[in-house]
Amino acid sequence: EEMQARLDEAERARSEPIAIVGMGCRFPGGAHDPEAFWRLLEAGGDAIVEVPHDRWDVDAWFDAEPATPGKMSTRWGGFLDRVDGFDAAFFGISPREATRMDPQQRLFLEVAWEALESAGQSRERVAGSRTGVFAGICSSDYSWLQFAEPRDIDAYTGTGTSLSILAGRLAYLLDLRGPSLALDTACSSSLVSVHLACQSLRSKECELALAGGVNLILSPHTSILASQMRMMAADGRCKTFDARADGFVRGEGCGVVVLRRLSDALADRDAIFALIRGSAVNGDGRTVGLTAPNGVSQQAVIRAALDGAGVKPSEITYVEAHGTGTSLGDPIEMEALTAVLGEVSAGRAPCAIGSVKTNVGHLEAASGVAGLIKVVLALGHEAIPPVLHFQKLNPNISLEGTPFVIPTELQPWPRNGARRVAGTSAFGWSGTNAHLVVEEAPAEASRPAVRGDGCCLLPLSAHSPEALRDLARSYEAWLKRAEAPAVPDVCYTASVRRTQHDHRLAVVGRTHAELADGLAAFLAGEARPGLSSGTRQTAPKLVFVFPGQGGQWPGMARDLMSTEPSFRSSLEQCEKALRPHVDWSLCELLASDPADARLERIDVIQPALFAVQVALAALWRSWGIEPAAVIGHSMGEVAAAQVAGALGLADAARIMAVRSQLLKRLSGRGAMA
Repeated sequence: EEMQARLDEAERARSEPIAIVGMGCRFPGGAHDPEAFWRLLEAGGDAIVEVPHDRWDVDAWFDAEPATPGKMSTRWGGFLDRVDGFDAAFFGISPREATRMDPQQRLFLEVAWEALESAGQSRERVAGSRTGVFAGICSSDYSWLQFAEPRDIDAYTGTGTSLSILAGRLAYLLDLRGPSLALDTACSSSLVSVHLACQSLRSKECELALAGGVNLILSPHTSILASQMRMMAADGRCKTFDARADGFVRGEGCGVVVLRRLSDALADRDAIFALIRGSAVNGDGRTVGLTAPNGVSQQAVIRAALDGAGVKPSEITYVEAHGTGTSLGDPIEMEALTAVLGEVSAGRAPCAIGSVKTNVGHLEAASGVAGLIKVVLALGHEAIPPVLHFQKLNPNISLEGTPFVIPTELQPWPRNGARRVAGTSAFGWSGTNAHLVVEEAPAEASRPAVRGDGCCLLPLSAHSPEALRDLARSYEAWLKRAEAPAVPDVCYTASVRRTQHDHRLAVVGRTHAELADGLAAFLAGEARPGLSSGTRQTAPKLVFVFPGQGGQWPGMARDLMSTEPSFRSSLEQCEKALRPHVDWSLCELLASDPADARLERIDVIQPALFAVQVALAALWRSWGIEPAAVIGHSMGEVAAAQVAGALGLADAARIMAVRSQLLKRLSGRGAMA
């Protein structure tokens, strides 16, 4: 039985779902975060533009003939704004070193930070932890630009251009102690990175993982190469599965997801966006050509991912295809999907197929994670975005007798009484294939709303006065939006789930409007009650004072027991420690009728007050409020000693119980001096 239990536990660990608890992204079309990305997708936005003038002179490098030496046959691409911008001071990087850093490193740092904030993981929480970094990257444009002039090479050039530093720099700056690796499997890099992160989590090599990829187009050289290989679409659009498919258009961007084992995410009450049920990676082997896809290998990787997920092919109701829009690749991919997922059975729901490349172009090393984030957003919004540029099905593709549909409008993604599950594919021209099986977040993963009445405190912080003003301005606008979360939730996250920087601001309010009004007053330079700002250096040191008997009142602690999990958890620990010494239940007593006569007994009220004091200290600490010192008077000395660590909880509870019982014997024989 013991051996079987061990085997069962090993199997559960091997197949445990991985929770996506945070996301960050920068994609073309102004998709600077997941919310903006979804707005682009649901509207059917086309983010492709002509090559910006600050990249290169497109007229000088363009020739419509694909094989023209030294020329690119496209004028188009999916580009980000201001890729030269970077807040080096925020990351503690000198301006000189920042100029030598590949902008892909800079972008990955910023998006990874935003993903951690989305996950509610502060810098203090992850520092020194077994957090892994798995980063896909394959472009070296900035290296070419720097090494073109040997006299420009300096001490920072090596770390600034090495692909391996992409992951290592983030791990160094945040003191992350898990696996750290940069991966190049070409266009499947970021999805393979997610797969490896899932494996690392399941093997308990790390407790938290950041996975994703980045791609920037800083030079015309790779576009010239792709033009020589006749890969570029003449009109600069990915026409996935369409009869006009003639190649892809390049795009740039960055996406990062934060991953945890589902059991850990549930235990910490993380917000869960979706689950990765299974994943697989394989290779094409020997095909008709080095860069030619292998349909049999694509079938195998999808089957392996389904097997690992424990999901039947008929359960898949959406596939985010690799879908580059090439006349060779599209039919091979659709044939593989048909072989694995294409069986039609009674009652089977249709299966939609799409490709984010029709919106933002082919993001190469970041393309897989872009597709994954799209799937997660679609699950959350219960809708499937349209596929752009689809007019007539490629004649080498047949959907007849399959469950597949290609949506050209935003369509609902109903549950129909079953869990919603999707597949996501990415294939590299090197022959490395990856597939993920993604499921909607479980119902029990919904984070309970933070309850609270009356005023709430919203603390904001930033690394500079200018950044603090920008943050206040952003919160002010966000609080005015109809979809802003409840005030207690907003304040809880800002207090507990954000890194606290040196420059700080706090406003008090009961409603979104009151908080937004306080932020507006700060931005206008007004002074008013409920508004405070300053720096970490000016903050006074705090002392927790634990008083003696006399602070009790009818119904004390009842609200906190029902609204604050950390407070109740501490009370339950105190009850367990008191149980050997008393004949009553602490939590039952505090939840009972306020007129309960037992609350008049000194041998009851003193242990109860002790427990409430210890639980209040735990509550403040859960909010990030740490005392520089503690002091106690009379019975409060015991609570102070326990909170300071001078007494263990079991010893402190015994002292408190025995002391109060001894005092009961003396009751009525004397008076306070």
